[in-house]
Amino acid sequence: MLGLIALHVPIGIAMALAGVVGFYALTGNPGAAIAMLGSETAGAIASPELVIIPMFLLMGAFAGTSGLAGDLYRLSNALIGHRPGGLAMATVAGCGGFGAACGSSIATTATMARIALPEMEKRGYSQTLGAGCIAAGGTLGSLIPPSSIMLIYAFLTEQFVVDLFLAGILPGILTILIYFVAIHLVVRRSPSVGPAGDRASWAEAGRVALSTWGIVLIIAIMTVGLYGGIFTVTEAAAAGLIVTVVFAYARGKMTLGELRRTITETAHSVGMLYIILIGAHIFSNFIALTQMPSALVDAIVALGLPPLAVIFVLAAMYIALGAIFDSIAAMVITLPFVFPLVTEGLGYDPIWWGIVMIVVIEIGMITPPIGINVFVMHGVRRDIPLNVIFRGILPFFGADLVRLVLIILFPIIALWLPMTM
Repeated sequence: MLGLIALHVPIGIAMALAGVVGFYALTGNPGAAIAMLGSETAGAIASPELVIIPMFLLMGAFAGTSGLAGDLYRLSNALIGHRPGGLAMATVAGCGGFGAACGSSIATTATMARIALPEMEKRGYSQTLGAGCIAAGGTLGSLIPPSSIMLIYAFLTEQFVVDLFLAGILPGILTILIYFVAIHLVVRRSPSVGPAGDRASWAEAGRVALSTWGIVLIIAIMTVGLYGGIFTVTEAAAAGLIVTVVFAYARGKMTLGELRRTITETAHSVGMLYIILIGAHIFSNFIALTQMPSALVDAIVALGLPPLAVIFVLAAMYIALGAIFDSIAAMVITLPFVFPLVTEGLGYDPIWWGIVMIVVIEIGMITPPIGINVFVMHGVRRDIPLNVIFRGILPFFGADLVRLVLIILFPIIALWLPMTM
């Protein structure tokens, strides 16, 4: 599998090929291996749980098209933009809000780079702080529910996705607050990198708040409907998508060309995700047949390491993987080995581990030498050198490590809402 990936074969196809060939090698039955390929493909395409993914991706795309993401950013700016570093804080808050409607770190980074960075440059912010806070804030798209990576984790590990959504809320809020602290410390040390803006009057802030009712309504419909027991997850996704499309049409953004472009781009992303999921399931079947996960659990348990030490070793591994692979690939490649180790071998809660895994993969998304969010940021703004963006994410990288340690040492941060709801 790793050899095929090194040859630039798409990850999903590499996993499927390795799984089918490995399954045949162990069973000696080519018919069973081919049948597994067919059944897993048909099962994924027919899965009612996975239909949520294209709906969330479409909703995020239409939210960006309709300007709803810009509304949320302007509200954050009106409330805290007058403080030193306030525009960067508003950008992080905007990333969190758009992530709640979009569910994708890459889409959040790309969207906020187009909306927020020109405003920060116009007000004298350094490109280092501006690009850094967007690349780091973009990772909130994976953590704040609804999140596509949470949906995939729930599907692959057979966990209740609503529990995962609940578990991500407090860590998401914690991330925003820790990023605010990081921005405050950076600006306190070098005031010129994030000068204070003009204070918005209460009347102006009120007008901006009224203009954001669209994105607030969408988030409220999904949140209240889902956690209030009115909607299933699929119905919540459908409701959010319908309202987002209505807003895009009402604002005159839904031209035929824009509709075609949005659907084509989403179909491309959905196809890629389905191929990865199908390949992951085939590869997982092969790995289960080898009994490697149970052997790995036994070997690590036999070392006598404290469970917490194993968790920190795994966290370091995922940070490294996140710097090389995208978040979904890093997760699906390792889940067949790691999930049994953490839940069965060490006895940790699978919902908590899902949040920890997402957090550490997020950190990897801004970690050199690759850091996919940094490259997305650079792709939107080619004029900003990569070293400037990487220098800008350093304070947020430190904040992320603090957040990770807190969530590992205090699992209640992730588990309190699932236990009380």
